[in-house]
Amino acid sequence: MQLFPDYKTFLTIGSLSIHYYAIVILAGALIAYALGQYRFKQLGYDKGILSDYFFGLLLLGIAGARLWYVIFMWPQYAAHPEEIIMIWHGGLAIQGGIVAGLIYSYYFFRKRNIPFLVAGDAIMPGVLIAQACGRWGNFFNREAFGSAVSLSYLKRLHLPAFIINNMYIDGAYHHPTFLYESVGNLCVFLIIILVVRHFAKHNGAQFFAYFIGYGIVRFFVEGLRTDSLMLGPIRMAQLTSVVFLAVGIAGMIYIHYKGTNKSY
Repeated sequence: MQLFPDYKTFLTIGSLSIHYYAIVILAGALIAYALGQYRFKQLGYDKGILSDYFFGLLLLGIAGARLWYVIFMWPQYAAHPEEIIMIWHGGLAIQGGIVAGLIYSYYFFRKRNIPFLVAGDAIMPGVLIAQACGRWGNFFNREAFGSAVSLSYLKRLHLPAFIINNMYIDGAYHHPTFLYESVGNLCVFLIIILVVRHFAKHNGAQFFAYFIGYGIVRFFVEGLRTDSLMLGPIRMAQLTSVVFLAVGIAGMIYIHYKGTNKSY
């Protein structure tokens, strides 16, 4: 067994390598799961329900995130199809994972007669923590960074040296967009649990607040990135963020007029 000093591989055991990328994604998923378990327990549901839900969601979410990325990077993967399954090299588009996860969640909770918006309120705030952790996987893989900046700019942000050093890529320093989005997601999480959860009167407020908050954060951070997935001249993540924002606002309006009272 050998610990690696670099920021990509955590350790190796024989021929097996464990990557930081996988560790932070799994850690984020487990934190989100624990938070969801806590909220479901408060609602009086059997915690076994979320245990069944979590593993299916994790697998389908990763598959959706990978598929979304591969679709918009198809020329690269068409030339090297063997790399499609190599998710440890990076290449998970979280918005694809969210879309796949929402479809799975709708049918999962419908079968168990649990209101979708009640489940969404319990689960979606924790998703922000998972996303915040997952962005550090981009840091370890040295991907999803922004345009070039000066060293003095990074120092003015009072970042620790290990972040600044790892943002030196291809002869230049870059915006640590992974950090911007990670911090932004944490801020949205705090707003939801400290403000929205406290003042909301209807089921679904936290669920739709997620789409509003995350949509805003991702839209602006994506504008700084150099590796955006593109749909013609449009950054796909920004387009999806606008859709998320619209869904969040429309949902808030809907529950204000026709929603049911908050369950907890």
